[in-house]
Amino acid sequence: MYYVNREQIELRLKAIPEIAEGLRQVTSSWTGDFMQGLVQERCLHLAIETVTDAGSYLIDGFIMRDASSYEDIISIIHEEKVIDDSVFAPIYELVSLRKPLVQEYFRWNRTELHKLTPLLPEVLERFGAGVEGYLNRELGPQPARG
Repeated sequence: MYYVNREQIELRLKAIPEIAEGLRQVTSSWTGDFMQGLVQERCLHLAIETVTDAGSYLIDGFIMRDASSYEDIISIIHEEKVIDDSVFAPIYELVSLRKPLVQEYFRWNRTELHKLTPLLPEVLERFGAGVEGYLNRELGPQPARG
């Protein structure tokens, strides 16, 4: 029997709509201004943390193979059919931005709209749906909370 912390996974997935909205707003009004750059940067960072946290909970809960990196987390959940190919490629590319965003932030170009920013809202929503679908297939639907 698996112990999958659905509550913690759900907390992470609930962040997706706000992150997606932030990315949509930045994309639709992009002028390259400093504050927009910071909003984009934070949304990208939150997106990375959300997908890797959810992936880590799945890997731990379902006793999948150990991940050796953030990219490996995404590869494992792709191999386990949590996410499909159309979600895997952009999410993998997103996760590869973690080091530049978190460790080399002083080099990050805040005046440019990153190529993933307009794509990610839909991809993140599909990621969330993929995780929920996987949980429902493996564990059954989440009981309604009263």
